[in-house]
Amino acid sequence: MELIHKIEGVRTLLDARRAQGQIIGLVPTMGALHAGHQSLIRAAADATDVVMTTIFVNPLQFSPDEDLDAYPRNLDRDCTLAEQSGADVVFAPSVAEMYPTPILTTVSPGGPLSTTLEAQTRPSHFDGVATVVAKLLNIAGRCQAFFGEKDYQQLQIVTRMVSDLDMPVDIVGCPTVREPDGLALSSRNGYLSPAERAAAPVLHRALSAGVQAITDGERDAATVRGIMEDLIAEEPLGSLDYAAVVNARTLEVPDPLAGELRLLTAVRFGSTRLLDNMAASVR
Repeated sequence: MELIHKIEGVRTLLDARRAQGQIIGLVPTMGALHAGHQSLIRAAADATDVVMTTIFVNPLQFSPDEDLDAYPRNLDRDCTLAEQSGADVVFAPSVAEMYPTPILTTVSPGGPLSTTLEAQTRPSHFDGVATVVAKLLNIAGRCQAFFGEKDYQQLQIVTRMVSDLDMPVDIVGCPTVREPDGLALSSRNGYLSPAERAAAPVLHRALSAGVQAITDGERDAATVRGIMEDLIAEEPLGSLDYAAVVNARTLEVPDPLAGELRLLTAVRFGSTRLLDNMAASVR
């Protein structure tokens, strides 16, 4: 596996591989790799010829009240896990390499995809995500890019951005990886105290209850949302940010519930904020 820190080095390598007819797989991450990231790398390795994992803690997606410096960084460990999972290249640029001058041009997603749910709590977050992902996709060139469904709103925004801007990229969404008790794997889980960790699977239980209500015939979004909210309220260590049931593509609330749906929730445990989501459908 090659570790590359410079944009030009990555472009030279990937262009040479494409010239040989090979398909490039891209797995963008902010490091702190876990089994969820590893599943993305394995999916890319199964589907493509050359897998590049990016490790870059992007300052543009941190708001002033979020501690960028506290984000976990361990490049040696991340490289080991990436290589074990099938990565051929790790691209780990510095902030100066990605943003050598103050950035004046950014990507700002529009519409309900970027104004609801996470955007209510983190209003500038998706501008930062879309900008850095656009840069990474432009650096990688024609490729398949693999993103986890756990950050579902991010996945939809990136998918729409690639379509709207005619980027030569296929976005591949991959299922959320979970602990045996249902908790979605996340770098944030490491911040939980033992008591908070024991309480955190309430997200999965709430989402499962919402899906079951839809399966049983409930077609009112407010009722389904209330079921999730009530279940989360029973957990004293959890503080609900939101629970929602939306159209899986537009993130708008259908009335009545119909088609492909996504249930999403965000809950705080102390200073740690966890996200999760689950699919449902009404045929």
